[in-house]
Amino acid sequence: MKKKIYKANILFTKEKSHFEELENGYIAVDADGRVSGVSSDLASLDSEDAEVVDFGDRLLIPAMNDMHVHAPQVHNQGMAMDLELLPWLQHYTFPEEAKYADVNYAERMYRRFLHTQWLFGTMRSCVFGTIHTESTRLLMKMYEEVGMGALVGKVAMNRNCPDNLSEDVEAAIEGNERLIAEFNRPDALVRPIITPRFVPSCTPELLKACGELANKYKLPVQSHLSENTSEIAWVAELEPDSESYGDAYNRYGLFGQVPTIMAHCVWTRGNELELMKRNGVMVAHCPTSNFNIASGMAPVRTFLDEGLPIGLGSDISGGHDLNMFRMLVYAIQVSKMHYRHDNNKHFLTLPEVFWIATKSAGSFFGKVGSFEPGYDFDALVIDDSVLYPSEYSLVHRLERYVYLGDDRQIVHRFCRGKDIPEPKLSV
Repeated sequence: MKKKIYKANILFTKEKSHFEELENGYIAVDADGRVSGVSSDLASLDSEDAEVVDFGDRLLIPAMNDMHVHAPQVHNQGMAMDLELLPWLQHYTFPEEAKYADVNYAERMYRRFLHTQWLFGTMRSCVFGTIHTESTRLLMKMYEEVGMGALVGKVAMNRNCPDNLSEDVEAAIEGNERLIAEFNRPDALVRPIITPRFVPSCTPELLKACGELANKYKLPVQSHLSENTSEIAWVAELEPDSESYGDAYNRYGLFGQVPTIMAHCVWTRGNELELMKRNGVMVAHCPTSNFNIASGMAPVRTFLDEGLPIGLGSDISGGHDLNMFRMLVYAIQVSKMHYRHDNNKHFLTLPEVFWIATKSAGSFFGKVGSFEPGYDFDALVIDDSVLYPSEYSLVHRLERYVYLGDDRQIVHRFCRGKDIPEPKLSV
C-alpha cells in the first residue's frame, strides 16, 4: 500500500471520558496500514510522497469490534427468542451447528455472515466456529480472503451435547493443532483462539487439554461465563471444588494465564469479579443476547469502574443484531436500568461506551481501536448527510448516527489501512 493522508471530520476516544475531535482534520497512514500521525494541520504531518484523500464533510471514526459472536448461528438469527439459554441450545443451536459437518453448507452460511459484518463496519471479531475442523478452516480462509481481522475458534465440547457435536479430547486437540500450524503467524489478521464452549460441555480432561494448548502456543482463550442462573448452578454441580464459575476455568489454565475473554458475566460478583480483576480477564458484554435469552443485565458500570477490560459482542443468534452500533445503544440502556434499580451512581456515557467498543475492545487484538500513532488504521467513513449534519456538532452527529443510522451511511471500511471491498455472497 502507498502512504496516504485522509482528510475528514475525525472522532475517536483516546481516553474513555471524552472524544478527540478534529473538524476537517488529517490522519496519516503509513504503507504498513498503521497511523503515523493525526492533526488539524496538514503541514504538521509528513506528507512527502503521500496521497491525500479528501472525504469532505464526512465523519471518520474507528471501526467496530465484535468481541463475541457465533458465526454458525447466522441462519438462526432472529429466531427462537422465546426460550432461555439451555433449551435454546438443545432445540435450535446444536441442530444448526451440526449442519457444519457439510463444508458446502458452511461456505454458504459463512459468506452470508461475513457480508453482514462488513455491511455494519465490523472489522475485527472474536468468533466461535463449530467442532468441525474443515469448516472452521474455511471460515478463517474466508476472513483472510476478505481482509477483515478475526480470532477464530474451533469449538471444543465432549459432554452434555448431541453425539454429532461431541469430539474426544485427542481429536479436539489434533484438529486445533492443524489450524494452529496453518494460521498462527505473528501479526496475522486471522489467528486461532482456544475455544472450550463452556464448562458444562467440556469434561475436566478436555478443559485441562485446552489450557495446556493455550499455554503451549501462547494463544488467547474465549468462552462463556455466568450468563444464566441455571447454568451457574449446573457448573457448581459439575465442578464442586471450584469457588466460582470463573475459578473452574482458572483451575484449568483458562482464565487469564493467556489473554482471555469471557462473554456475558451477567451474574459475576464478589470473588469471581476479584479473580477476573487479578487475572486481567476481558468481559464481552452482549446486551441483546442477555435480554433475548432472559439471562439478566450485566453490571457494566461496575466492571468499568473496577478497571476490568471490556468489549461489546453481538452474540448472534442469542443476540438478534450484527450491527455493533446498536450494541452501544443497548449497553447504555442496560446501564441506565442498573442506575435506576440498583442505585448506581451514574450510567454509561456515549464516549465511555464508544471507547469500550473501539479502543478497549481493540486492545485484545493489539494496537487497534484508536487513531493514535502506531495503531492499525481500522476505520469507517460515515456519510451522515441524510441526518441534517449542518445543524449539529461533531459529537452530536456521531451520536445521531449511532442511534439513527445504518449500513447505508458507511461509505468506506478500512482494516489495517486497506479499504475493504464488499465481500462476495457466492463463489
